[in-house]
Amino acid sequence: MNVAIIGLGLMGGSLAISLKKLDFIENVVGSDHNETHQKEAIELGLVDKIVKFDEVKDYDVIFLAIPVDGVISALNNLIDIKEDTTIIDFGSTKAKIVASVPPQIRKNFVAAHPMTGTENFGPRAAVDDLYNDKVVVLCDLENSAEHQVKVAKKIFKALNMKKHFMSACQHDRHAALISHMPHAISYSLANTVMHQENKHNILALAAGGFRSMSRLAKSSANMWEDIFRQNKTNLLEAIELFEGELKTLKENIKNDEWEKVHKNIEAGNRLHDILD
Repeated sequence: MNVAIIGLGLMGGSLAISLKKLDFIENVVGSDHNETHQKEAIELGLVDKIVKFDEVKDYDVIFLAIPVDGVISALNNLIDIKEDTTIIDFGSTKAKIVASVPPQIRKNFVAAHPMTGTENFGPRAAVDDLYNDKVVVLCDLENSAEHQVKVAKKIFKALNMKKHFMSACQHDRHAALISHMPHAISYSLANTVMHQENKHNILALAAGGFRSMSRLAKSSANMWEDIFRQNKTNLLEAIELFEGELKTLKENIKNDEWEKVHKNIEAGNRLHDILD
């Protein structure tokens, strides 16, 4: 199986590292519009070679590890692929991507979202085993051909990923709550401090709590603007739900309702009964 990866940043680069370990993968090539990324990917040995976009059409599997708008654009330029070619996208939102797939290649397409990543980006952010033991969400598989579904499942199984299945609309609402909203909060937290006149003195006190909560604020502005725009409705709903919870806690603190504050904290503690 010969694989082409479009997008050689954190997700695409890390994927390349993992795919090259699999015995049924013969070649892993890459394509990226950023020339610096191309050079770094070769220097780091992430891919066997760099190919032009049109050349990826000759490969058995094409991964789209690029921002959401880029995925939609790429799909519209892949309408002349072979019947048995498999296209797998890694977009962080799914509904608009799925709706934008050209009808003539819908059977070739598998909508996937690996629930993994770091706050870093670019080829130098690529890490070994980024996908190991992580969840991958596969959406609307009933609209993909049997061959393409088998190929995708085989690859994700070989990467030791845990497969979950749902509709693209379900995915986008869930992702807004557990991924997109946390990023919005992290950016807002960072900006709250950065807008203070004595920000350097404040940040001198920054310890684990602040660093953990603001870590996501390092994430790519280009990528996350894209995601926020694509999932606007679900993101706004998630932010409003969060604002409601924060307002309740704020009012409890303001009114010296410490028993309610205590219960609120305890309720939050129970999240990790599920996660841990």
